[in-house]
Amino acid sequence: MNTVKTVLASKGSQVWTVSPEASVYDALTVMAGKDIGAVVVTAPDGSIVGILSERDYARKIVLQGKVSKTTRVKEIMTASPFCVRPDTTVDQCMAIMTDKRLRHLPVQEKNKLVGLISIGDLVKSVIADQRDLIKNLESYISGSPGVP
Repeated sequence: MNTVKTVLASKGSQVWTVSPEASVYDALTVMAGKDIGAVVVTAPDGSIVGILSERDYARKIVLQGKVSKTTRVKEIMTASPFCVRPDTTVDQCMAIMTDKRLRHLPVQEKNKLVGLISIGDLVKSVIADQRDLIKNLESYISGSPGVP
């Protein structure tokens, strides 16, 4: 069973963060420049205080007629986001994301931000697992050597 640690080992653990005092425009600039759908919002001590996603922007800026250059991230971020640990399984993450209608989960270890996973990262992991399983089953059925 794959874990978040395995997913992060494959995709990398780079996480882009912004301050809660940053403008929404500045956060969007980071997201666009890095081609990502969310940034983790951190306090000066590095603790996670929120997450800002494209969904937050669409629902809380565009639809409410606010201005992204003058609105602070803290005004529209999802505060106290649900976080997972590196030993959380991919299946557990998918259940959390489905149940809570999330697309991104910050990863914490000992209260330190160590990564961010998306639903796309999890889907890629599941597809890779299924591909490996099919390959092993085909080898087993055909009697190829090297199959346990």
